[in-house]
Amino acid sequence: MPNNGETNVQGTQPTSAGAAASSFERLAHQMQDVLGDGGILKQVVQPGEGPLIPQKASVLMHYSAYLESSSRPFESNTYMKHPNIMKLGRDVTLAGLELGLLTMKKGEFSRFLFWPQYAYGEMGCPPLIPPASIILYEVEVLDFLDSDMDEFVSLSPEEQNSASLPTLIKVVDTLREFGNRRFRQRNFFNAKGCYKQATTLLANRETQSDAERKEIRASQLLLYLNLSLTELRLDSPQKALKHANNALEIDPSNTKALFRGGQAYAELGDYERAQDCLILAQARKPFDTNINNLLKTVAFWLKDSQDKERDMCRKMFKDLRGL
Repeated sequence: MPNNGETNVQGTQPTSAGAAASSFERLAHQMQDVLGDGGILKQVVQPGEGPLIPQKASVLMHYSAYLESSSRPFESNTYMKHPNIMKLGRDVTLAGLELGLLTMKKGEFSRFLFWPQYAYGEMGCPPLIPPASIILYEVEVLDFLDSDMDEFVSLSPEEQNSASLPTLIKVVDTLREFGNRRFRQRNFFNAKGCYKQATTLLANRETQSDAERKEIRASQLLLYLNLSLTELRLDSPQKALKHANNALEIDPSNTKALFRGGQAYAELGDYERAQDCLILAQARKPFDTNINNLLKTVAFWLKDSQDKERDMCRKMFKDLRGL
């Protein structure tokens, strides 16, 4: 297990007399030894906060990887505003990078030098990585999630039901957080997948007590609200309405559920029901700008629709009288 980078540099190869130190060698003398064998060196540029990243975490990070012979990275994701979440032990395949991440905290920006045994080995990865290359990584940890989610999801339904409720809720909360991150990235389809997976886990739970049922319904409420909004973003108002109604079955006076229902009805062209939902939502939050603005818009659409219907009826009646 790596420490947090407090050990001084050990094991770096000294520059021979009269030879100019390379850029990586100069950098190495400013760094700290992570493992004690000189194979992973670290320099903290910007400290982070909170606990260290745990072994089973999923990490959100920006990184760039460099060879000493080039000032441009051979690998980087810094161009991505919303980088993919990477699971340690699965998505992070470079040994040095995974061990280095375990020494980092949220918000931290650090540089690492990885000797070949912790990078691409003596063979390298031709033609991109030469043999026995030392690799520089610059890493910024944006956030991470600590969860045994993957292990839990892979269990059979019977094994999942035998797990404690707190374990289930922790997995569900993590799935919802993954969905929220994807939603913020405007990746609505994958966000929906996370929310649906979480609702399935909750639906399959064989509850034993009123307290368990109450806690499960509280988690389901959050997921139905998220699903309703996601379906609206996916232009599926009928599905959005279904999830809003599911939320209202749990909490009939929930303002968000009423608002989502109003949005869905409005997109379906059912302005009367949209208005009914929004009036109920407004009664609970009379100064909510979003509710009030949509209510005004729906009232305009409803009047316009009624006016057009009356005009059509007059025209039909006039045509009938002319027969």
